[in-house]
This record gives sequence, C-alpha cells and structure tokens, in this order.
Amino acid sequence: MKKSIADLMKIRDEALKNMQLRDQSESNCRVVVGMGTCGISAGARPVLRAIIDEINKRSLNNVQVVQTGCVGMCRFEPMFDVNINDEKVTYVNMTSEKARQVVVEHIVNKRVIRDYTIGKSENE
Repeated sequence: MKKSIADLMKIRDEALKNMQLRDQSESNCRVVVGMGTCGISAGARPVLRAIIDEINKRSLNNVQVVQTGCVGMCRFEPMFDVNINDEKVTYVNMTSEKARQVVVEHIVNKRVIRDYTIGKSENE
C-alpha cells in the first residue's frame, strides 16, 4: 500500500509523540536505544516499541526515550542504556519481553536486572 507524504508525516509525528521526546530537564530517566544497522538487524525496533508501549501504558511522564547509532558492541545487540539520575546501566541481548521487564523493574521499581546487563554477559 502506497503512502502519501501527508500519511508519512502523520506517522512521523505520532512516532515522535509516542517516544515522549521532551526537554531533558523534565526527565530524571533517559533510555537510549541502539538503532544502528546491527541493532536493527538484531531486533532493536520491536525492543524500542516495547519500551515506548510500556512507558505509555504506565503513564511515565518523567522518562525520555531516544535513539542512537551503533556503539560498537554488535554482538550484544539489541541493547539500550537506562540513565537514572546520571547512573547508567547497559542492557544487552534484549527482547521485547525483557525490555518490558526492565521498564517495570528498573525504571518503575528502581531494581536493576543484573542478568540482562553487560557485566553479566561478559562473564558468560
């Protein structure tokens, strides 16, 4: 199905709205999702959608979700960082379900899921 320019602009505007991009001064939590070619091919798009969906479902207005390119650790993709009050945790080898768990446990309940982090993966 072909999309018109107006259709594409509407989709873009809705995606930006859903990503809750806002001034960082309003946020005490920032989620940075790797969306380089390696991340996308490993499944980063569904992970990003799951994060946004879970944030919206829980009405978490203090969370900023942004995308970044390749961070050079392709074997750990899909991956994302959770930055809360300047403390960064990197989650690796993520799935949509794991991403939802991170939103609930880490962002909402302030408990890092160590089994999903870079430190745990490096020791395997």
